[in-house]
Amino acid sequence: MKLLNLDVFYVIAGVFLLLVAGRLALDATQPKRGGSALFWGLLALTFLAGKLLPPVVVGYMVLALVVLAATKQLGAPRAGSATAAERIASAARLQNWLFLPALLIPATAVLGTLVLGKLHWGDCWLLDSANVTVTSVCLGAVVAAGVGLRLTRAPAMTPVEEGSRLVQTIGWAIILPQFLAALGGIFAKAGVGPEIADLVAHALPTQFPFVAVLAYCAGMAVFTLCMGNAFAAFPVITLGVGLPFIVTLHHGNPAIMAAIGMLSGYCGTLLTPMAANFNVVPAMLLELKDKNAVIKAQAPMALGILAANIVLMYFCVYRF
Repeated sequence: MKLLNLDVFYVIAGVFLLLVAGRLALDATQPKRGGSALFWGLLALTFLAGKLLPPVVVGYMVLALVVLAATKQLGAPRAGSATAAERIASAARLQNWLFLPALLIPATAVLGTLVLGKLHWGDCWLLDSANVTVTSVCLGAVVAAGVGLRLTRAPAMTPVEEGSRLVQTIGWAIILPQFLAALGGIFAKAGVGPEIADLVAHALPTQFPFVAVLAYCAGMAVFTLCMGNAFAAFPVITLGVGLPFIVTLHHGNPAIMAAIGMLSGYCGTLLTPMAANFNVVPAMLLELKDKNAVIKAQAPMALGILAANIVLMYFCVYRF
């Protein structure tokens, strides 16, 4: 038995999204309140009842979310209730204590992974050992919210009000990482990896060790550009290029290959709007005129790191 597992936090997330949907449905000043309320309400149901509903029903709900986002049915949030003067005064009062809630999330994640995940009373464990790190991050978010309320002396509904404004600002992009991770799993199940292996074998002279490394690192970056998620690209490109050519054909070290391969995938993350949580959301939150400003700033560094990864892998993967 686990006292805290991911299902507990799925319920918390679902309740929060349901409150967001309810606030929008009752907000007469929101011109797109119907579509917005429906979008966040459907997303809330996937968290609250995703395991109970038939998969086909959840699939249609996901399609409905896509249609609502594609037809621009999500409205922009209202301005925050606090004035600029109030925010300045609050920041002056709290000073560096403002950073405490944010720092509590990684601190709780580390503490949970190293300590809390090992606490149990007989067969009753405090955290789910199968997902101890993710569960610890979720616990950290809840702790941070409570500490934030205590520090700011804000009303209990402030997290819902400000959280509602934040998720509306981010919009549909907030669930893009989940969609892309699921897509990576689908590609792996569909056998995309072997097809890529066949394509690479016919298109490139992979009998040369450097070409195999170049194909793997560049493939990780390019596929991440398309998927927006290096974790989704990893199983496809590793099965299609890394294992057959670097490991099997040229007897490379699989651990070195995988580590540097993931770093190469992250270079693609820096270059794509598909990685919305890294590249699009910051531009939206900062209200930048150019929505691709973050990507443009990161591009030179990403390409430089990718080139360094290719050289590093070539000199290491076949020698250690």
